[in-house]
Amino acid sequence: MLNNIMYVTIYVTDQDRALSFYTEQLGLEKRVDAPGLQQRFLTVGVPGSPVELLLWSHAPSAGVPAEPESGLAPGPVFLESDDLRKDFELLRGRGVTFDQPEPEDYGYGIRIEAVDPDGNRIALRQRKS
Repeated sequence: MLNNIMYVTIYVTDQDRALSFYTEQLGLEKRVDAPGLQQRFLTVGVPGSPVELLLWSHAPSAGVPAEPESGLAPGPVFLESDDLRKDFELLRGRGVTFDQPEPEDYGYGIRIEAVDPDGNRIALRQRKS
């Protein structure tokens, strides 16, 4: 029986740059950093969570969102916060780029989206209490 999500792959063009963004700017922790048979195996995760993001080196087109006019883009990774407005200020101070000037309220809580250096979207959410 399946019992866990191990990895979610995020395609990046520069693993060192991605590692810096996800650890120093977003505040995730490095989990695995090992040379592989063909390339480096690099993961990060939210402290205390078993799920890991695999920062997989790939050609530039793999991690670049589709053209905006097409209405299609790779789905975001969702990260949950218990105080999104506070985390937003902290992350903005660390240089994280967001799609809006401030988090917004919506039916299920609070939301905003960030973008990593390769254009991958990171949806930040706080559930309604």
